Amino acid sequence: MKRSISLRLSAMFAAVSLVVFTLTGTGLFLLMKNQLFNEARETLDTRARIATLIVAHAPDVKKWAFVQEKLRDLSPADSRMHYYVEGPDPRFRFGTPIVGEVVDTMGANHQRVRPPGSDFDVLMTSFMVPASGDRPEVRLVVASDCERTQLMLRRFGIVLGLLIAMSTIAVALLSRVVTRFGLAPLTRLSREAAQVSPSNRRQRLRTDELPEELHELASSFNGALERLDKSYGRLESFNADVAHELRTPVSILIGQTQVALTRDRSVLQLRQTLQSNLEEFERLRVIVNDMLFLSRSDRGERATDLAEVSLRSEVERMLEFLEMPLEEALLHVEVQGDARAWVNTSLIGRAVSNLFVNAIQHSAPGMTLQATIAPQDGHVEIAVSNPGEPLDPVVREHIFDRFYRIQEARSNSHENHGLGLSIVKAVAEMHGGTVFVRSANGVNTFGFSVAVDGTPVAAAFESEKEHRGRAGLPLHVSP
Repeated sequence: MKRSISLRLSAMFAAVSLVVFTLTGTGLFLLMKNQLFNEARETLDTRARIATLIVAHAPDVKKWAFVQEKLRDLSPADSRMHYYVEGPDPRFRFGTPIVGEVVDTMGANHQRVRPPGSDFDVLMTSFMVPASGDRPEVRLVVASDCERTQLMLRRFGIVLGLLIAMSTIAVALLSRVVTRFGLAPLTRLSREAAQVSPSNRRQRLRTDELPEELHELASSFNGALERLDKSYGRLESFNADVAHELRTPVSILIGQTQVALTRDRSVLQLRQTLQSNLEEFERLRVIVNDMLFLSRSDRGERATDLAEVSLRSEVERMLEFLEMPLEEALLHVEVQGDARAWVNTSLIGRAVSNLFVNAIQHSAPGMTLQATIAPQDGHVEIAVSNPGEPLDPVVREHIFDRFYRIQEARSNSHENHGLGLSIVKAVAEMHGGTVFVRSANGVNTFGFSVAVDGTPVAAAFESEKEHRGRAGLPLHVSP
């Protein structure tokens, strides 16, 4: 069952209101209770002072009869006020003592007593009257029935409780309306977000009229849409480039096969056709393998089987494999610098080879290529420089994109399908590094960096290992 934010907010508002109303009502109730009992004590003290004066002016038995008569007159007919005098001489006594459980002690001279079988308390105070004449020292007790006060407090408490309950219900109902009104911008955002689709992926959420709490959320969502839009655009471009790259060898294969089938061919001619087709199949295989490698890199796979090696040795090893292409292009290579790093030698060799192939394709005969290995703040940069025309900033920005080729290189597109530098970028990311391109003073430099100790790669690999282990996916990245 889906939980409603509006209902949750209404319930929280009602709960907070109930707490506030309860605390306020409790404070009012205690204030009224103290006020009523303070007035009752003041009234009781006034009666007690009058009774004390009456008892003090009775020094003998004759006048004590007058005291008894006055005390009876002070006792109302409803028996709400009680007087009791006790002492060692039975002749100077009056009334009956009040017995019961002491409920509360209020100051030095006041007590609340609950008589047996009664639902209400009695407020009592006592004074010692000094001896005078024949009368010894006696103790005067004055008590007042609290029935009216307690009944009033009970009625007040019931009414207050009902008001708190009704107010809480009213707050819950009103907050339901208020939260719906307050969440209206969120509802609008939901409707706008639901309209985003591949057909109108340029649409963005309006943030100009949103409250501050939702502005950041909408901006983040728009940022996510922007990134998705760019990724979708790259995917469309990638698909178009893939179709373009695959169409050429497929068209050649179909054309050669159709020509071969138009009439009878000799074995030599069929062999030549098959040889040409094999070259196109080989090209298709290279493109598919490169695409699969880049796809694994996009899924966040990292280089494994790391070994600490001399990067200069790896560069020189690749130059041995490229000796013939370099001789055919009449190019020379100089290698400068050295550093050791933890790398996957197969992947690094592939990236270095692609850098040299790129330099060979864009260098004039007789030029000298420069390979540089330089440590840089926990990383090592491997770069290949070749003389050439300055690269346009737009070209430098997209040079490592897939299937991107400089216009002048289209003539050798049968040898270059535009994934070489993309693979360099993927290898760099697998080793916790980045790629770069520089163009200055008639020299273009392409390169990448790798982490020296492999720590970023290991950390990323452990995270990827945990994720893919749960999903049952492969971990190893083959070169």
